[in-house]
Amino acid sequence: MGIEIERKFLLAGDGWREHVERSETLAQGYLVDAGAITAGHAACSVRVRRSGERAWLNIKSATLGIERQEYDYPIPLADAERLLADLCNGVLQKHRHHVMVDGAHFEIDEFLGANAGLWVAEIELPAVDAPYPRPPWLGREVSDQVRYFNVNLIDRPYTQWTAAEREA
Repeated sequence: MGIEIERKFLLAGDGWREHVERSETLAQGYLVDAGAITAGHAACSVRVRRSGERAWLNIKSATLGIERQEYDYPIPLADAERLLADLCNGVLQKHRHHVMVDGAHFEIDEFLGANAGLWVAEIELPAVDAPYPRPPWLGREVSDQVRYFNVNLIDRPYTQWTAAEREA
């Protein structure tokens, strides 16, 4: 069974930039989205993602917390392009920067379009209680705040958040 254990953080600085090993641009949309989950019609999100010449389907359980079921399946790029264009309720775009710190792999997501201004650092862990480095640029943890889940950023983009929502 595929299990993802992931923590999400806001950024408290840009010291991570000196550690970037590579970057990529991602486009993703949802075949089963936040609306279906919120209405109780789905127990998971189903995402189509494209990065360069690669594409895949991702199924992720709609559970709170840092541990969730997750499955990834590669698909043909042409299929992903068609799914994104025809069957998704919007497409989220971001630049993902891969950063290594003390042997730990962080993914820094720089959101674009309607989510411009949002930067999130993610780290996947082997266990819920696994230790991980906490560099000075790693800010407040938002792992348990559903508004930061990518599936929710299509329906309620960051640029529509109030100042209070951004600070909470």
